[in-house]
Order: sequence, then structure tokens, then C-alpha cells
Amino acid sequence: MRLHIVEYTDSMDNLADALQQPVDFDFELPDPEDEGIPDADFMQKVDVAWQVCDKFDLQTEIWRGRILRAVRDREKIGGDGRGTGFLRWLKEREISKSQAYKWIQLANSADTLLDEGKVDPRSINNFSKRAFVETAKAAPEVQQMLGEAAKKGDKITGREVKQLTEEWTAMSSDLLPEPVREKAADNSLPPRYIAPLVREMEKLPEVHQTVLQREIAENPDLDTVKQATTEARNLAKYLKASAQVQALASQEVDVEQALLEAQRINCLNVAADLVNQASQMEQTIAKMYMTWKRIANLADRLYVDTGASTPHLRSLLECIEPLGSQLMEIKIGSTETTERTIRIQLTEEEV
Repeated sequence: MRLHIVEYTDSMDNLADALQQPVDFDFELPDPEDEGIPDADFMQKVDVAWQVCDKFDLQTEIWRGRILRAVRDREKIGGDGRGTGFLRWLKEREISKSQAYKWIQLANSADTLLDEGKVDPRSINNFSKRAFVETAKAAPEVQQMLGEAAKKGDKITGREVKQLTEEWTAMSSDLLPEPVREKAADNSLPPRYIAPLVREMEKLPEVHQTVLQREIAENPDLDTVKQATTEARNLAKYLKASAQVQALASQEVDVEQALLEAQRINCLNVAADLVNQASQMEQTIAKMYMTWKRIANLADRLYVDTGASTPHLRSLLECIEPLGSQLMEIKIGSTETTERTIRIQLTEEEV
């Protein structure tokens, strides 16, 4: 099954003839109601058909990406500079902008792998679509190994790409202490647990990396690796949240050192959760302010248009309008013991 690209001619007759030729794309799928077919045989036949579809889809989407890239680049040269013509071209073909750029990214990845010689063009069909996309994201060394395997005729699926990427990460990352790399090499520490640790540690400042490296070097076992991965993930998340907390920025608090101290006295999760909740609180207040202003503006507009002829609409307005005032009051809780009255006063001050 091959996709033939016909060069442009004045009449385009060759291209029209090519498009009218039916593609030989037919499978003899096993009958799902035939109980005489063993499950293993049934799944094997289905998998073969699926892999063929996957490969055909990969080739097609690479070419779609190249076509879209050509249209986009042409628009950059002769268009209005805003991509209007390209967007109109997509709309006519019912293609979303996000899907178009996914195809373009795939085409760019394919061209890079092929131009750099990482993948032989003749072995591209040995990749599943997912495997090819993941290979394009992998480290150059992993790309080289996968390309050589495909060239030898090995079938490359997403599972192989993931496994090889994890193994390479576990044995080559400078963030891991030597005892961990040694255990990864002899598989006493499975790479699938080490790779997530490396990905999370890469997001952290060096001072936090050092603390985690010391912990896993002292106890290079699976439990310590899992715990360090969780700590690294939480630290990255909370450090990101702290950068958005105005209350901390106004006082110039050294958040990294504060979290290190919390880690030292074993209350990191509490301190980090406090920072996260503060970030959410400030975002909630900002969102509430914008909603409050919107309610007040809408209530003012509606008040002008209501009167004696719209008693029900005026009643609705009277009930909701207080939510746009400076002092708001709401009740929470569903029973007498849990019910509370919450009063919130909002004022704005220009700085």
C-alpha cells in the first residue's frame, strides 16, 4: 500500500486518474461470533489489521502535515501577515487550528528524524503511529537506537519507545547518584520507577535536587525512590504556586529556603499545602471581584429597562442585586447545626 505523489501537469489528468484508483485496503477480520476461533488467534488477527491501519495513518498524517506547512508558509509570503488565508483554508476543509498544528509538528518531527539519519525512510513502516511520535520527542541517543532497531526489521510500538527511554534516563541522568544508576543497570531498581523521579527533579532548583539526591544515595531502594518522586512532584507544584502568591512577593520571603526548613523538620506537606491554598485563595478573590463587578454592571443596566410593566423581572433583580453591593450576605449549610451566615465586604482602592 503506497501513496503516490504525482507532479503537477497542465491537465492534471494523471492526478485525477490516480485518485480514482481504489486503494487495496481490505481485511478478512475474524467473525466475533465464531466461538470456534481461540481468543489468542482472534486477537492476533485483529492486532495485525490494527497495525496496518496504524502505519497507513502515520504516512498519511505526515503528508497532511507537510501539505499544511506548505500552505501556511505560502501564506506567510503572500498573505496579510496575520495568517487569515491559512485559517480560511482550514475552515473550508473543516480542520481545527490545533489539529493542523499537530500535523505540522508531526511532519517537522518526521523530517528531522529522516534528515538527521536517525530513521531510515525504508523502515518508517516498522513504527506504529504512536511510537513514531514518541520517538521524535525522545533523546537523540534513544532515537538512534530505535532507528537502528527499525532498520533491522524490528517492530517499534509505543511500549518499546517508553521502555528504552526509561532505561536510558535511568542510566544516563546526572541527577541520579551513582548507587541508583548502578542498580538501574542491573535492573534491581526498575527504570520505570526511576524515570519519573528524574522528570520531577529536573523541575527543581539545584538546592532541592541536592537534598533529594542525598536521601536516595543513603537508601537506594524502591521505597525511597517512590517517596523522593512524590516529594519532588509536590515541591515543583508548590514552588510554582508560590510564585503567584502576592502575599509572599510583598514580603520578599525566600520560599525555597522556607520549604527546605519544612523538609528538615518533616512538615513539608503542611507548609507546601499552605502555600498552595494561599495561591488558590488569591485567585478565588480575584475571580470573585470580577464577577462582583459584572453583577453590579448588569444589575444597573437591567434596572434602567424594568418598571411597573415587568414586576417579575423587577422582583428577580431585587433578589440578585445585593450580590453586587459592597456588603454581601449568603448562607451555607443545609441543617440548623451546620448553617452559617457569611458576610463579605468588598471595597476597591486604586493604587
